Amino acid sequence: MARARDDAPPAIRLSDGTVARIVRSPFGGGWELDVDGTPQSHVDLDDPTHLHFEYVARMAAVIDRLRMPGQPLTAIHLGAGALTLPRYVEATRPGSRQQVVELEPALWDLVRENLPLPRGAAIRVRIGDARETLRRLPAGLVGAADLLISDVYSGAQTPAHLTTVEFFTEAVRFLAPDGVLLVNVADGAGLAFARREVATVQAVLDHVIVLAEVQTLKGRRFGNLVIAASRAPLPTEWLPRLMAAGPHPAKVAEGREVDEFARGARVATDADATPSPKPSSSVFTR
Repeated sequence: MARARDDAPPAIRLSDGTVARIVRSPFGGGWELDVDGTPQSHVDLDDPTHLHFEYVARMAAVIDRLRMPGQPLTAIHLGAGALTLPRYVEATRPGSRQQVVELEPALWDLVRENLPLPRGAAIRVRIGDARETLRRLPAGLVGAADLLISDVYSGAQTPAHLTTVEFFTEAVRFLAPDGVLLVNVADGAGLAFARREVATVQAVLDHVIVLAEVQTLKGRRFGNLVIAASRAPLPTEWLPRLMAAGPHPAKVAEGREVDEFARGARVATDADATPSPKPSSSVFTR
């Protein structure tokens, strides 16, 4: 059970000066990791399959289709937050081997103390920059990961060096031949950043789909888009019906629609990449 308390939310100051807190979630129970007013993660210790944030539920929908149901996975998570998805994988696929990379040691200490992981979970947390730490992962993981998730934020933005073709080329070395890359992308009107990220992932992996809430995918509101990509074809016949069922009507863009979505967008490189756009504070008003 969490040791966080409603009367005095545990808090720490991160290296960039922002403040991270563990607070009681006002929606459906559980806890949230909040960084300077931006909700980063939601965790329900009593039910790790309870996924409050929509984009996380969409990632889980893809994860559920990997291998056989309940079969353990080898997973790499870049960006820890409160370890929502590592907890989900452990709950739905016991025995999975998972590596998690987190930049901020104080943040991991805060989460570990107040939102402890299940006993016996094979989840290894490594501290360091996601890109640098990839280079130090065990050689045996190269070509072995069923799943690699990139969900790294500094405050409310993804750092530029984790958005480039060079970064994704390094990352996908760890994927098994049919392993899946999942990328969380936050963007607003026009989706210029998201279009560029899709084009960048397409430059590295042959099969790419995009999952998002309908209005977000049309560029009418700030929100999260999930890019799923693999060297092998993705089983997508089940996704449209699943996405339409919720949370909120959503859709899957694939094939020509993805090509059209990314048409004209430049592949991001280390020489010209930018961080993801910073959302207005009103996005997180509840």
